[in-house]
Amino acid sequence: MESVSCSAAAVRTGDMESQRDLSLVPERLQRREQERQLEVERRKQKRQNQEVEKENSHFFAATFARERAAVEELLERAESVERLEEAASRLQGLQKLINDSVFFLAAYDLRQGQEALARLQAALAERRRELQPKKRFAFKTRGKDAASSTKVDAAPGIPPAVESIQDSPLPKKAEGDLGSSWVCGFSNLESQVLEKRASELHQRDVLLTELSNCTVRLYGNPNTLRLTKAHSCKLLCGPVSTSVFLEDCSDCVLAVACQQLRIHSTKDTRIFLQVTSRAIVEDCSGIQFAPYTWSYPEIDKDFESSGLDRSKNNWNDVDDFNWLARDMASPNWSILPEEERNIQWD
Repeated sequence: MESVSCSAAAVRTGDMESQRDLSLVPERLQRREQERQLEVERRKQKRQNQEVEKENSHFFAATFARERAAVEELLERAESVERLEEAASRLQGLQKLINDSVFFLAAYDLRQGQEALARLQAALAERRRELQPKKRFAFKTRGKDAASSTKVDAAPGIPPAVESIQDSPLPKKAEGDLGSSWVCGFSNLESQVLEKRASELHQRDVLLTELSNCTVRLYGNPNTLRLTKAHSCKLLCGPVSTSVFLEDCSDCVLAVACQQLRIHSTKDTRIFLQVTSRAIVEDCSGIQFAPYTWSYPEIDKDFESSGLDRSKNNWNDVDDFNWLARDMASPNWSILPEEERNIQWD
């Protein structure tokens, strides 16, 4: 009797477990169905994002090509300052198009667009130089008068030995890229404090080259800024309307605000940055970034003149053309720790 009772109890227990397992089946199926639907939605969203990105890329390519052709035509037929100003305005529109497209453009397309824009800016500067009134021919009477006629005002406190780029010949490469009438800056100097004021560099192209252990302060709103072959220098610059380019620099500290920043063949340099598009590094190492913190009395006015959007700063959004891995950070640049950002600018 006991064995029969035990067998009956075992059967009832088995039936209860079977019923419980059966009751779990709908729950498991429901959970699986929910997971399947979520996966379907994820794939659908991914396809939509890809389609939007593709459409945006096509829009960028078409718009950029149309505006570039318009600028090239204006530059080819530019017979007046007014047409050059129209070309400059369209170039600013192209720059804004690039800035607004950096988040969906492929790195290659972004690079091609920025290089095309840089070529157009150089062509604009060259056309401006060509339209400048030609200097009238005159015989030189005295060496002293000739020297004084080409001398430009030096920044306050700078010894007479310090020369600006307008005092000395430009490097051939720079002379070919930028119209000399629109270039200002400093070259071939060591251990100097150098300054240029807003009236000297407003909407001009600034070239700084072959400087060592110098401090350079640029107050105002340049059009472009190029720093090449600088070592152990400190550069402080007001808002730059378009692009800043660094090449072959080392152990420098910079404070710059601009639409785009391109850094090439540079190492061990700290950059306090305000940029409306992404910064780009190439063939670099030891580059550190932090937000732009330099200030001076007229900086608000210069930002307004530059057209830069102060509310938009992508200082820590950097593209490294030598580092294509998306799942790992580039070893060539980093964020400057907050405890190391206390720089004495003056």
